Amino acid sequence: MNKSDHSPGKRALAKKAAPQAAKAGGAGESKPDSRSAKTDDEKTGHVKKTAVSKVSEVATKTSKSTPTASSEPALLTEAQILKMSDKDYMNAAQLAFFKARLQQLEIDLLKNAGETTEHLRETVLVPDPADRATIEEEHALELRTRDRERKLLKKVQQSIAAIDAGEYGWCEETGEPIGIPRLLARPTATLSLEAQQRRELKQKLYGD
Repeated sequence: MNKSDHSPGKRALAKKAAPQAAKAGGAGESKPDSRSAKTDDEKTGHVKKTAVSKVSEVATKTSKSTPTASSEPALLTEAQILKMSDKDYMNAAQLAFFKARLQQLEIDLLKNAGETTEHLRETVLVPDPADRATIEEEHALELRTRDRERKLLKKVQQSIAAIDAGEYGWCEETGEPIGIPRLLARPTATLSLEAQQRRELKQKLYGD
C-alpha cells in the first residue's frame, strides 16, 4: 500500500468530502421529480375535463329528449267563435278550428270506407233466397251511403286545400263571407246561404 494514501492531508480531505457527498445524495433522494408531478396533474385535469364534458353531453341529450310544452294555442270552441266580431272573421284561430274539424271528418270518412270494404269481403253466401235478397239490399244501401261519403270526402279535402290557400270561408260566386253559423253546420260549404238558395232555385227552374 502506498504510504501517501494515509498522509494526514489526504485523510482530512477525504473526511471533508464525505459529508458533502452524503448531503448531495440525500438532496437527490428527497427532491421530487417535477416532471412526474406535472404529468400526474395533467392526467387529473384531463380526467376532470372529460367527466365535465360527459356530464354536459348527457344534460344536452336529456334536454333535447324531454318534450317541451306545446307552444300552439288551444283550439277555440263553437261558443267562442260565435261570440267573435266580424273583424275576426277567418283569422288564424278560426282557420285552425275549421281545419282541425275537417281533418277529423276526413279521418272518420276514410275509416268508414275501409270498414265497408272489409265488411263486403266477409259476406257469406246463404242458400235461402229471401235471406240472400235481404243481404244484397243491405249491401246496396251501404254502398250508396259510402258513395255519398266518398263525394263528401272529396269536398272535405278541397276545403282543407282552400284553408291552406287562404280562400276558405268566402263565397265562390260573390266573394262575400259565408258566415260562421253556416260553416259550423256545413264545414264544406263554398257558397253563402243566399247564393246557395239562388243556385237551387235555378236548378228547379231549368233543371241544371
